[in-house]
Parts: sequence; C-alpha cells; structure tokens
Amino acid sequence: MEEKSLPKHIGIIMDGNGRWAKKRGLPRTAGHKAGAKAFREIIKHCHERKIRYLTVYAFSTENWKRPKEEVDAIMKLLGEYLDEAFQHEEENKEVCVKIIGNVKPLALELQEKIRRLEEQTAENRGITVNIALNYGGRDELVHGVKTLVQQIKDGELSVEDLDEERISRSLYTAGQPDPDLIIRPSGELRLSNFLIWQAAYSEFVFMDVLWPDFGAKELDQALEQYAGRSRRFGDVTAK
Repeated sequence: MEEKSLPKHIGIIMDGNGRWAKKRGLPRTAGHKAGAKAFREIIKHCHERKIRYLTVYAFSTENWKRPKEEVDAIMKLLGEYLDEAFQHEEENKEVCVKIIGNVKPLALELQEKIRRLEEQTAENRGITVNIALNYGGRDELVHGVKTLVQQIKDGELSVEDLDEERISRSLYTAGQPDPDLIIRPSGELRLSNFLIWQAAYSEFVFMDVLWPDFGAKELDQALEQYAGRSRRFGDVTAK
C-alpha cells in the first residue's frame, strides 16, 4: 500500500477482552492479559507500516465501575507493560509513549512509572503511542475548558481568542494530528466517549473480531478499507 494512502494517526478501541475469555471458559483477567499482548504486537505492526501516531483506548473513566478484581488486574498489566518498555529501551527506541487522561486517581507507583517512561521516550520519533488511561472524551473537554477559563481569568487569553484551534491545543492530544482512522473490534458500533472532539472527520472501521485476536491481517484489512474511501471534510470533492 502506498504511504500517501495510509493514515497518519489511527485510534483503536481495544474491545472484547472479556468476551474472548468467556468463549474459552477463562476469567476476564485472562482476556485482558491476551489483549495486552495484542497491544504490544499492534504497535510493531503500525510502526512497520509507517503509521506515525497510534492512540489506544485502554481504560475509560467509566471502567472504574467494573469489579475491583478486574480493575486491579488491568492496572497490574499496565504496570507490567510500563516496566517492560522501560527495561527494553533498545527495542523501543522508535516508540514515544504518552499517557492521555487523568492520572491523578491512579496509584502513586503507577504515576511514577508513567512519568519515567514518558520522560525516557520523549525524544523517540518513530511512532507516538498514546495510551488513553482513565480517559473519557467528555472529561477531556471539561479539562480543556477549565484550562482555557483559567487562562482567561489570569489575563493570558481573551474570550475573542477562543476558536477550534485553541480548544484543540487545550486537549491531551495537543500538537498531534486528529485521527484519520478509528478502528473498533468486537462488533460494537459506537464510539464510547473516545476522542469525541478529535474524531469529527475520522473514518470508522468496525470489525467483528475480538481484540485479543486482532493482528496484522485485521490491521491491513482496516487500512485497505480506509484507502478505498474518499475523505471530503464537508466539501464535494475528495481531499
């Protein structure tokens, strides 16, 4: 596939871990472990295909409602990923990791691991991987609005300065292109509060495969669908 027909930024809603485990008679935590493995692999696949930005929906602001055992397992897996990425610096030298979302409610140990990995990978330029953690699109907008209101109160900004670009710069993904393509495996047909501002003109691909079974083949299928679409951004001619 020609590079010009590839998206610069892909968003993935990593969905279906629980159902994957249930189909196999396994606990939900086993599904999350398999999903974490699929995540590590998809980073490699995206990098090989010269995708510059990948944003994955790992844990939403609503996921705290799940059983404590499941939440604890997800946080443990995240901590293990952060440790592994830090320890294998040479393997991950092309990966810049950013956590988007409100990390303040997370355990201090996990916050420190996040800070350390973001700092270590900040200068890596191969692919930027945004991990949406304790993230919600509406919560992100509220956070951005509060930031802008405070800047107005402090005299750093006037109401007349507010526009779409200014709002975009107040979000967690500031400085990055909006996602060209959003992929949701698992057969669900909704956005689930993921990148709701940034996804205004994204192309969507919904797939029946459950996330732990999502691999290079499924990624290529989604990319082929994307390449065959005409993106008009409200115009009458494709861009």
